[in-house]
Amino acid sequence: MEVKGKKVLVFGLGISGIGAGKILERQGAEVVLYDGNKQLMEEKVRQQSGADSNAKIIIGEFPEEILAELDMTVLSPGVPTDLPVIEKMRKQGITVIGEVELAYQFGKGDVLAITGTNGKTTTTTLLGEIMKNYQDDVFVVGNIGTPYTTAVEDMTENSITVAEMSSFQLESIVEFRPRVSAILNFTPDHLNRHHTMEAYVNAKKNIAKNQTEEDYCILNYEDKLTREFGNEVKARVLYFSSQRKLEEGIYLEEGNIIYNYEGVKETICHVDELQILGTHNHENVMAACAMAAVYGVPVGVIRESVKAFGGVEHRIEYVTEKNGVTYYNDSKGTNPDAAIKGIQAMKRPTVLIGGGYDKGSEYTEWIESFDGKVKKLILLGDTREKIAADAEKCGFTDYMFVDSFEEAVLTAAKIAKEGEAVLLSPACASWDMFPSYEVRGEKFKEIVNSL
Repeated sequence: MEVKGKKVLVFGLGISGIGAGKILERQGAEVVLYDGNKQLMEEKVRQQSGADSNAKIIIGEFPEEILAELDMTVLSPGVPTDLPVIEKMRKQGITVIGEVELAYQFGKGDVLAITGTNGKTTTTTLLGEIMKNYQDDVFVVGNIGTPYTTAVEDMTENSITVAEMSSFQLESIVEFRPRVSAILNFTPDHLNRHHTMEAYVNAKKNIAKNQTEEDYCILNYEDKLTREFGNEVKARVLYFSSQRKLEEGIYLEEGNIIYNYEGVKETICHVDELQILGTHNHENVMAACAMAAVYGVPVGVIRESVKAFGGVEHRIEYVTEKNGVTYYNDSKGTNPDAAIKGIQAMKRPTVLIGGGYDKGSEYTEWIESFDGKVKKLILLGDTREKIAADAEKCGFTDYMFVDSFEEAVLTAAKIAKEGEAVLLSPACASWDMFPSYEVRGEKFKEIVNSL
């Protein structure tokens, strides 16, 4: 991609947008940095961009007269691709790409990329650990918290980039082509942004759209949509399954994770040797192992990495035990399907804290998964009435409303008795109360530890 001398707009000035601006300036582009958030301080953006930056900064209302000057626009992941001004850019022939595409164009080495509704962060983190134990030059980037754009400058031809890709990032790719891709599952999420399940699924499927017969795509055999997608993919497909033995692929057999592909059959480990709990995590481990194995990582390296892996913060994370009550932080359960996994991992009567920002989800399946485990559901946030209505439909009436996050945690602590658990697994995003699920999880741990 040639951007030298071109006028390029970076739309959205989070960390990834600032990183995109730096890449473009290094490549000789004339850069305009834009964000619609009027609270953003130009001085702060200038500071983040670096002392040598000559980028023009625009904050607040979008100046449409600038469209006549633009050659390209780079969208940050939080910017909807169907905004009227973005549609207008396309009609005027302005190239519109996402920050992932920009990073891919100027990055070096091989990319291993993971998407899916749930399990991305665990799978990406584990694969990153495996690859770091295989070689030194490894970057773990994307939706996991480190923007792809910020790592590009340090990459070499020998680099391996392990990337967690969200639907928001994948809907604006053009040539992005991972050497190995994986789609873990599809369940409804972000429908407030994508509007339909079909649009959401199609955005995820983009991860494999540029792959060829030289590449690999790892898919979940137990998810109907990912299994069927295997027939559309040009790359070599390898399935994983937690429910059945596959003729070829990676699967569970008598509790052992078996890798069996192209004449190689190896036992990775027994699930009892893992430090992370639940069938969903067995699937995440299988996906990461398969990606590493097809890339050529020796099974011994994979085995030791998997056994040493302690899991991901904010995902069914054990916090502490107080007065015989165990506390678990599953703040990363930001949609009903993810939160179902949190419930399934509980082995004792549970006081559950749920609710938050509304992403257009339905909550009946989540309520039905309680299966007698949930002693009391404490609801807060934008979705509390919506969840309560779904609970009533399911015949679950052991819920109550609270007005603040602190009240929710303190109330849960009062209700839970010795031998029971308190679980924060909201089934909703955090954005009505917190800037991220990480901040929500940290607040939960802070309150719990101060009890």
